[in-house]
Amino acid sequence: MLRDLAAGARTLFRGFGFWRVDPGVMLLGLVPAAIVFAGLVWGLVALGIGLPGLVDWATPFAEGWQEFWRNAFRALVAVVVFAGAAVLGFVTFTALTLIVGDPFYERIWKAVEAHLGGDVPAEGPSFWSGVRGGLVLLLQGLLSAVVVAAVGFVPVLGTVLAAVLGAVLTGRILARELAARALDSRGLTYADRRALYRRHRWRLLGFGIATQLCFLIPLGAVVAMPAAVAGATMLARTMLAET
Repeated sequence: MLRDLAAGARTLFRGFGFWRVDPGVMLLGLVPAAIVFAGLVWGLVALGIGLPGLVDWATPFAEGWQEFWRNAFRALVAVVVFAGAAVLGFVTFTALTLIVGDPFYERIWKAVEAHLGGDVPAEGPSFWSGVRGGLVLLLQGLLSAVVVAAVGFVPVLGTVLAAVLGAVLTGRILARELAARALDSRGLTYADRRALYRRHRWRLLGFGIATQLCFLIPLGAVVAMPAAVAGATMLARTMLAET
């Protein structure tokens, strides 16, 4: 398990290494990521500013509590809500960036496929296939955000458990969606992909968590996105080769 987790994380760093191979195509991948990132950061900042008032409005039943317990409860609610919004934000960023930047990321995918050689598909999945995948990703992100928010209310360890669960769920979703292009282009059905994901679940998770940790660094999401697309293509090729 640990070996596969580490192998998945190393694949992301191999994706960063593709900057040396084709810096021009990787540079193009920064454009859609920067646009979507700016919009989502604005949304999270606005949520953070308005969250105290929103929590006060949503918890009128706590007005009669002692000040310490009222403030502690409302602080917990604010943390849980923001954590859920952050989980949804990570997934939304990936989904929207892949949709908006489809032509850019297709060029990265093709460049990586050509660099790796072997069986290179002539065409990738259609634009509308990417849109459908993005919508599914958003739905999965919403469900994950709800689960993380619910876990956050567990007494004592809720915040820690929510953080760990958020990293696992988001990492899993990110890795699957990023690897989907290389797999779809080879005609794998949904059932085939699920079977492949199950066989390599820990490697996928290692790649996804490493990607998510990069997203947590200021401007890391913008810089890491082209590398994540390149690394996911390498990961998909490795999974297929070991099947």
